[in-house]
Amino acid sequence: MTITRTQKLAGLGVVGVLGALALLFSVWGDSSKISETATIGPNPTLPEPVTTLIPTVDIAPAKGWPEGVKPTPASGLAVTAFGKGLDHPRWLFVLPNGDVLVAETNAPKREERSGLKTFVMNQVMKRAGAGVPSANRLTLLRDTDGDGIAETRTEFLKDLNSPFGMALIGDHLYVANTDAVVRFPYKEGVTQISEPGTKLAELPGGTLNHHWTKGLVASKDGAKLYASVGSNSNVAENGIEKEDRRAAILEIDVKSGQSRVFASGLRNPVGMSFHSQTNELWTVVNERDELGSDLVPDYLTSVKDGGFYGWPYSYFGKHVDTRVKPPRPDMVEKAIVPDYALGNHVAPLGFTFASGDLMPGQLQNGGFVGLHGSWNRTPLSGYKVIFVPFKEGQPEGNPIELLTGFVNKDGDAYGRPVGVEIDKKGALLVADDVGNVVWRVAPQSRTAAN
Repeated sequence: MTITRTQKLAGLGVVGVLGALALLFSVWGDSSKISETATIGPNPTLPEPVTTLIPTVDIAPAKGWPEGVKPTPASGLAVTAFGKGLDHPRWLFVLPNGDVLVAETNAPKREERSGLKTFVMNQVMKRAGAGVPSANRLTLLRDTDGDGIAETRTEFLKDLNSPFGMALIGDHLYVANTDAVVRFPYKEGVTQISEPGTKLAELPGGTLNHHWTKGLVASKDGAKLYASVGSNSNVAENGIEKEDRRAAILEIDVKSGQSRVFASGLRNPVGMSFHSQTNELWTVVNERDELGSDLVPDYLTSVKDGGFYGWPYSYFGKHVDTRVKPPRPDMVEKAIVPDYALGNHVAPLGFTFASGDLMPGQLQNGGFVGLHGSWNRTPLSGYKVIFVPFKEGQPEGNPIELLTGFVNKDGDAYGRPVGVEIDKKGALLVADDVGNVVWRVAPQSRTAAN
């Protein structure tokens, strides 16, 4: 940790005891010894774990975007602010008529664990922009004149409970609150829903609710919904009994509301998308922390029905995590190796497959990933949007950096990308929960016309 970062913490008002504690956390720990490129792809480098008395904590303090500044797109692309002045926008959903729903949301009130580490981590996360109350609403953005900027904004749904994932099946909109999937009547073109929703299925929530975000995607035939549910801990330190139906993707029958565990051992799956050719479900997953800056790679993987992906007993296949007691060699033996590592601690949240023909050819076969950014690694990693190329239904080659510049030269975060979606014309939308913006990325020559 550099002197600059330490001075920055002090400059943010961290004084007295709190300042001393935060400083301890910021200067203890390790730093990366291997290149970022070695942590990406189907066969990432997996060194021996590094444990320290106090975990590595290094996070870009949230600043927001200065006037006239915006992210840097890849060559040939342009970025515009589709919607500004939002309240912690985390997730996006594009309706068939082109309207864009934005989940303005944050963590619900939940049980706080005692202890020094929890106290300091809460303070650090607040400085990262995660300490604001949840607006608990969906906002509708509509681009009426087709210029790539939303002119209409309405409060579409309110009084939700930390909403996140959304899906539309027929004339019903499904919203994944932190504790349940709720169904609302929907008619194309409406700018507000006032009718009360009905609960379709419960989701793991409760007072602990460590990973509160619940992703949602519908099967092609509309018969099933898939909800992503993160773990209630880092590596089951709160007790394996608190992990029931967590670290998993649940399959929900739309007609009956009955659900089952579709796949498990996924520490924190968030964004999901179906591959248009293979119809396989894919997800991005945030892996475990506190094994050093060079472990463990977050990843993108296809999701097998009944598959087990290792958490908490092992990572990236059969690499045993010795912190978990009692060990379960029988479960380790079942662990599926993920398809594609995205890098250590990059925090992938948003994921969607490309669609349409607006984007250049190299961005048409593969998936877009929003990397929210690291806290448990030095130096910082993530804080950008990437594109992972696919060939014959599988990731192939190195990712393309699509949108960067979220962290300035001093290490402050202007923004942090979360959800990613393709709009009706084929441009990429990116929710930025620190900048409070939804960005739109399109080819430079066609931005104004689309």
